[in-house]
Amino acid sequence: MAANAKTAIQPTREADFPQWYQQVIKAADLAENSPVRGCMVIKPWGYTLWENMQRILDAEFKRTGHENAYFPLFIPKSYIEKEAKHVEGFAKECAVVTHSRLVSDGEGGLKPGSELEEPLIVRPTSETIIGEVYSNWVQSYRDLPILINQWANVVRWEMRTRMFLRTAEFLWQEGHTVHGTAQEAIEETLQMIRVYADFAENTMAMPVHVGEKTEGERFPGAVNTYSIEAMMQDGKALQAGTSHFLGQNFAKSSGIQFTSQEGVEEFAWTTSWGVSTRLVGGLIMTHSDDDGLVLPPKLAPKQIVIIPVIPNEDNRSSVLEYCEQLKRELEEHRYQDAPLKVQLDSRDMRGGEKAWHWVKKGVPVRLEVGPRDVAAGKVVLYRRDKGPKDKQFLERAEMLGTIVETLSSIQNALFEKASSYRTDQTREISDVGEFESFFKGEGAGFAVAYWAGDSTLEDELSKSHKTTVRCLLMDDFEEGQCVFTGKKTRKKAILAKAY
Repeated sequence: MAANAKTAIQPTREADFPQWYQQVIKAADLAENSPVRGCMVIKPWGYTLWENMQRILDAEFKRTGHENAYFPLFIPKSYIEKEAKHVEGFAKECAVVTHSRLVSDGEGGLKPGSELEEPLIVRPTSETIIGEVYSNWVQSYRDLPILINQWANVVRWEMRTRMFLRTAEFLWQEGHTVHGTAQEAIEETLQMIRVYADFAENTMAMPVHVGEKTEGERFPGAVNTYSIEAMMQDGKALQAGTSHFLGQNFAKSSGIQFTSQEGVEEFAWTTSWGVSTRLVGGLIMTHSDDDGLVLPPKLAPKQIVIIPVIPNEDNRSSVLEYCEQLKRELEEHRYQDAPLKVQLDSRDMRGGEKAWHWVKKGVPVRLEVGPRDVAAGKVVLYRRDKGPKDKQFLERAEMLGTIVETLSSIQNALFEKASSYRTDQTREISDVGEFESFFKGEGAGFAVAYWAGDSTLEDELSKSHKTTVRCLLMDDFEEGQCVFTGKKTRKKAILAKAY
C-alpha cells in the first residue's frame, strides 16, 4: 500500500467505480488482459473462484437430474440461419471461421489456405447445434426428457470489453433440455432460475430479484426468458443468470420430433439456461471495498490464512511449529461438508506486507501469531468483512472452537450488508417526475414501478435515461396504473442502469 494512500485500492469506489473494479482485479491477482484483444487470462486465484462455483452448481444440476456432455465449438452457418430471430440476435457478435489452414505467402509469412465450403461460427451459444444432435436422439416419447448441461467456452465479438463482465471469450455452463409437454418445459425453466437464485444468495451472498424479461430483452428465439438481477455497489444492475423457455421454436427449426403415447408425431418443447464467469465480476462488485477483494467463505479459494510474525531468528522455529500445528488442527474442522481451506504464509517477508497481500485477495479470516501469542497460547484474528485494524485476541482453543461459526457469521454478514444496500438504493416510483429525478445525471439504483409499456417505450427510456427494464417481478401484485402509459396492470418492473 502506498505510503500516502488511506486505502489499499486507488481510486476508491466513490472516486471512480470502473477503475476501482479493475484495480481490485489486479491487486487480488484474479486476471489480466491477454495479448488477444478483448480476451483475458484468468489467473489461479480467479480460476479457483470459478472452479468453486462450478463444483457447487454442478452438484445442484446433478441433484436435479441433469447430466454433463460436450458439444462442438464450431457451428455451421446454416444451422444458425434456421432460426431467424436467433440469427438477428447474435449476428453482430459472431466470430466466423472461413478457411481450414495456413499456407506460406512466399514472403516468410502465412496466409489463409483452403476456403471452407461452409463458414463455421465459433460457438456464441449452442441451441442450434445441440438441437441438430437432439433431432437424432429423439424418436419417441420414451426418449424424453433429455436433461443435459455442458461446461464450455463461448465467443461473442464484443467491442467494449471489461474483465469478467464482458469479454470476447468467456467460460460458462449451458443447460439444454427437451420435454414432451409445454408444462414440463416451463417447470424446468422456472426450476433452473430458482437454482441460480439460491446459489447467488446462499453461496455468493449476493441478493437477487427473480423476474421475467420483457419482449425487448428476451433471449433471441425464446418464448419466455427469466433472469436473476443483482445490484452492484454503484447502484447498477447485473444480469447474473438466465433461463429460457424456448417453446417449440428451436424444435421446429432443428426437427426435434417424437411419436407420442397416442401415436401422434409432435414437436418437442425445449429450454436452455446458463451462468458464466460474469458471476466473478458480480462477486467483486457486490462485496469488495477500498482495500481490495472481499470473498464469502463458501467460495473463497482459501478461507483462512495464518501469518507467522517473526521479529528475530531466535523465534522462528517455535512460531512456525505453533503455526503448522494450528494449520493441522484447523484442517480437521469442516465447513460446507469439506475440510477448512487453510494457507500458512511462511514467506520471508515483512508481516505488514503479508497482511495487506491477503487483505487485497479477500481471504475471510487472517490469523497472526507472534512469539508472545505462542507463549500465551493465543492468536490474533482479523475478519475481512470488518476494518483492516479490527482484531480479536483469542485463546487458541476458543478460536478453534468457534472458527466455523465465525465463517458462517462472515457469510451472513456479507449477505445482510448487500441486502441493506439494495434496500437503501431501491425506490417505489409512482409518477414520471419521480422516475426522472431518480435517474437524473449519474443517479443509479432500482426503480420499482407498475409497467404496461412496450419495446418502443423501453428504447425511449434507454436513450433518454440509459435505463432498461431489468425484469418483471413475479409476485402477485394488486392492480395499479403504469407510470408511463397510464394503463391498468398487475405487473411491476425493475428499471435500472445496467452492465
